[in-house]
This record gives sequence, C-alpha cells and structure tokens, in this order.
Amino acid sequence: MKNIVTVLLLLVVMRVSSQEVDLPQYINHMADNPFIISPAYAGIGAGLQIRLNGVSQWLGVKDAPDTQSLTVEARLAERFGGGITLFNDENGFTSQKGARLSLASHLTLSDLYDSFLSLGLSYSFIQFGIDTEQNNTGQVVPNRVLNSSNFDISLLYRFGRFAISGNLVNLLDKKIDDFATGEPTVLRRYSVYSNYNFRINRNTEFEPSAFFEYFESDGRSRTDLNVKLRRRIRDGYVWGGLSYTFLNDQFFQPNALAPLFGIKKNKLYLSYGFSITTNEILGFNSGTHMITLGFDYDQRPSLARCTRKMMMF
Repeated sequence: MKNIVTVLLLLVVMRVSSQEVDLPQYINHMADNPFIISPAYAGIGAGLQIRLNGVSQWLGVKDAPDTQSLTVEARLAERFGGGITLFNDENGFTSQKGARLSLASHLTLSDLYDSFLSLGLSYSFIQFGIDTEQNNTGQVVPNRVLNSSNFDISLLYRFGRFAISGNLVNLLDKKIDDFATGEPTVLRRYSVYSNYNFRINRNTEFEPSAFFEYFESDGRSRTDLNVKLRRRIRDGYVWGGLSYTFLNDQFFQPNALAPLFGIKKNKLYLSYGFSITTNEILGFNSGTHMITLGFDYDQRPSLARCTRKMMMF
C-alpha cells in the first residue's frame, strides 16, 4: 500500500510540472539563436535559419534529462516573420513533446538612429507523459498522457547594435481537473534578454549579453551572464563564448559555467558547448553537453530596415 501511495504522489507532482508548457532551453540562444527565447526575433535577418540542437545533461547520472529541439524561423514578408520550434525532452520515466508556433511584426521607429520595435506572439502545445510500466508496486498503473497549451507575448526594442526583449511565457492560468490540493495554477514566467554588439574592427565583434528569468508561482529567479567573440573567416566566421549561470539569491555561487565554440561556413553552422555544474551534483556527473547543427539561407534583403540585422554577422 505504501508503494502505491508513493506512485500516486509521483503522479501528482508530475502533473504539476506537466502543464508548465515550458520549452527546455538550456543556453540554446548562445548558438546565434535568440528566437528560442524571444519570438519577436522571427524574421530579423536576410533569410531562413534552421537550428537542430541536442542537450545531454549531467552525463553519468542515470536517466538524466536529454533534450532535442528543432527551430526554423524566417522572414515571411517585408515587415513580418514567423517560426516553429519542435522539441522532445526525456527525464527518467517522464517525457515532454511539443511545438511552438510564432509570428512577429516589425516597425521602424527611426531610420536616422536605427530604432526598431518588434512584437512576437506564440502558441505552444505540449504533451506530457509518465511511463509507469516499471513501477515497483507489482500493480498495473496506467500510463498518464496530458495535453496542455498556452500563449506567449514578446516585445523587442533595438537601437543600433543594442537590443532588449521582454517576454511573458504562459499567459493563461492552468485548468485543474484533478489532484487539486496544493497544485499551483499560475504558470506565468517573465524573462528579459539584452545584448550589445561592439565592433572591435572590420573583422571582429564582441557581444556581452544577459538573460533574466522570473517565475510568478513561487518567486524563484535565475540569471545568465554571457560573452561572445566573433571573428571573420573566409565565407563565414568563428566564435567563442562563456556563459555564467546562477540563482539570484545565490550570487557568486554559480550553478554552472559553460564555454562554447562555433563556426559558420557558407550556409552551414556548427557549435558545441560544455557546461560544468558547480553545485552538489558535481561529484556525480561529467557535465552537460550541447551540440548545434544549422543551416542559413539568404534571400533578398527586405526593403524595410526594421528586419535587417544591425551587426556584422
């Protein structure tokens, strides 16, 4: 009986997590893919961008999270862009599969000062599953499959080489059908992403950035501080970067440090990142690894300046 109760409690906890409608992100935006954070970036640039990303967390820990995602974003018209994100996330006996559809509109505030404003809207659908076949109760416990959907809103302001975006994820509260006791209904998550592009010389760029994330339900928050250096090569560029992640109530106690490297050659893109976890789990794993494969296809530049990148690469 005790084991059955344990399984039921597990189902309760997993149901709480299942409807967060939250795309696993890690630091995918560092792979020249800010669209994964802010849908308002869709359509900014010359053409079509594809990123296939794989993240394996805490290697050496059994049933640790493993995530694959595919993002495709492109300019759809002179002042509009769109994109889609597909992902699969597995963590032990639980899994999430989902998609996010995004549209973005761009507006020029000032041609003289290269000032632009963008609005992004997204619809997300996630299927959460729990595999109960290997439970230790000796009882047959049916698998659980739960479907959820929600909406995101994003605003992006760019001034020259400076950019800042504000994002509201999971606009709607969760509907509770069962296991209602103590289950949170507020899923809203707020984030701010900002970066500045310094042109060192005609072949080199330096880009610091910051990502802040706040969860309304319990008040927890985290911050990523990042730096990236790009260097032009023939038919492309190479880059290296470093990401520092911490919980905001534990500053100077980083949760993870991650060096990253990448190369863009013609239309092909490749990057690799290795994250070192610095908390108590450090002694039980060999880090988190992220690899990204990409394809960039340039099309006719837009007649509207608001969809053009104000940086070298």
